[in-house]
Amino acid sequence: MPFMLLFALLLTFNAPQARAAQCPDWQPQRIDSEVAQLRATLARWDDHYHRQGVALVPDELYDQSRLRLTRLQQCFGLASGQSPLAGARGPLPHPVPHTGVDKLADRRAVERWMAGKAGVWVQPKVDGVAVSLVYRQGRLVQLISRGDGVQGHDWSRHIPQLGAINRQLPEAIDLQLQGELYLRRDAHVQAQAGSVNARGTVAGLLARKQLEREQGERIGLFVWGWPRGPEQQAERLAQLAQMGFAHSQQYSVAIDTADDAAHWREHWYRSPLPFATDGVVLRLGSRPPAERWQAKAPYWIAAWKYPYAQALAEVRAVSFRVGRTGRVTPVLQLLPVTLDDRRITQVSLGSLARWQQLDIRPGDQVAVSLAGLTIPRLGQVLHRAVERTPVTAPAPGEHHAHSCWQASEGCEEQFVARLAWLSGKQGLALPRTGPGTWRRLVAAGLVTSMTDWLHLDAERLGQVAGISEATAAQLLGSFDTARARPFTQWLRGLGAPAPAGLQLTGDWPDLAARTGREWQALPGIGEKRGQQLVGFFASDEVQAIARQLAKAGIDGFRIDGQGIEQ
Repeated sequence: MPFMLLFALLLTFNAPQARAAQCPDWQPQRIDSEVAQLRATLARWDDHYHRQGVALVPDELYDQSRLRLTRLQQCFGLASGQSPLAGARGPLPHPVPHTGVDKLADRRAVERWMAGKAGVWVQPKVDGVAVSLVYRQGRLVQLISRGDGVQGHDWSRHIPQLGAINRQLPEAIDLQLQGELYLRRDAHVQAQAGSVNARGTVAGLLARKQLEREQGERIGLFVWGWPRGPEQQAERLAQLAQMGFAHSQQYSVAIDTADDAAHWREHWYRSPLPFATDGVVLRLGSRPPAERWQAKAPYWIAAWKYPYAQALAEVRAVSFRVGRTGRVTPVLQLLPVTLDDRRITQVSLGSLARWQQLDIRPGDQVAVSLAGLTIPRLGQVLHRAVERTPVTAPAPGEHHAHSCWQASEGCEEQFVARLAWLSGKQGLALPRTGPGTWRRLVAAGLVTSMTDWLHLDAERLGQVAGISEATAAQLLGSFDTARARPFTQWLRGLGAPAPAGLQLTGDWPDLAARTGREWQALPGIGEKRGQQLVGFFASDEVQAIARQLAKAGIDGFRIDGQGIEQ
């Protein structure tokens, strides 16, 4: 888990308008209950991590949850409460305190931090667990967990099994180092593989009473601190490499500008490394004497983390989309969050059953990621609002394959979806007739059935808000082309459940007279699909549409004498 609060990130929210925008409008009782619940959740996560070595949530979601608590405390003037490291303190004092590190929110924050500084170095921020290492006469004799930065727990029992780290130095010297025990990886590319729970895995292993040798071999060491070493970073790195700590020099680069920092951050994010990382660390080449180090973030170290792979987002509403076949899809409307430079405002839950199972309400905090770098995807519910806002979902069975062929109360979504399918590329392929256009026409009362639009004129279209004279002319041109579309396109647009690629030959009376057995004789049509086709052509609503299309003179629906025009 992160060991320091995100102080630098909070600096980006100093403007009063920003604070006001982020402060919820809660009554005093709700303030107390929401903050108390969030504190309890974080305390449980801290306890599992520090006592049992179990990370209940990914580190980035922990970071964002703790940042949310800090914001709420600032909003309502509440005391900060217990330190997240309160339960991590152990019985062993560190030879030199662990300082922690401030987090820089973005490139602009990096520029501010580097302003006026010289001799800056950048390193990958290795995703592991921090330790102090004590060597006596060249032999590793003690491992101390970070704990609260001043005192930690004794992990020395694991030294015999840690075959991948330096247990014996080339010289018989006394040495005190600080570093990161990490999960060894083979050509790990952070941008592709993510954190793979590397930190939690190592923490879980070290929390055990005893490691197997194979488990110990999975753990590597990155030394980032030599508190009483040479004054300058270049000399420290050179001597560490001579003692067998090659990673420290291999993955440390002297830089001059924020551009340099951005370059190496991107390079290490997308390059194969032997460990997982979660950003880069910037540090001055020179620093105060070890005697002045304290267990808090100093001025001479900062971290610039990678973009979140998962964002903590607040649900502001739950809506329900109804497709043309009646499928109901719950959609979470979110307060905007950013992932990989994409602004995310909503995420689909896929099915009504999933929403019912998760019982997500406005005010809940959920984890959101990107599937394929483009599609928002729900991860898990992190925090539930104390006050459960009622949400009304469509009744079971209210929408189905033959509902909402006309505009009526409760049918707006499905009816517009039917129109959009009819005019879309899988149907009539009419230009400039997307869902937005259909919503305007339905809202204006000009389209209440599947065929009303065939009889519109420029005057009535021009009366619709958002439709200009030029747009009206374009729409009329699209509507006119529909009259010449082949009968098979009209059938696909109306949603005839035929397999893709199967051409339905004949005219409407012929197809409507077919039995399920006759449909099954066609390639790709089984018993279920055959019954669906019979039901489609037998539907009273669909037959009514066919009669209207026959009156409009659409090819395939016209019948001489009797039938549809009757």
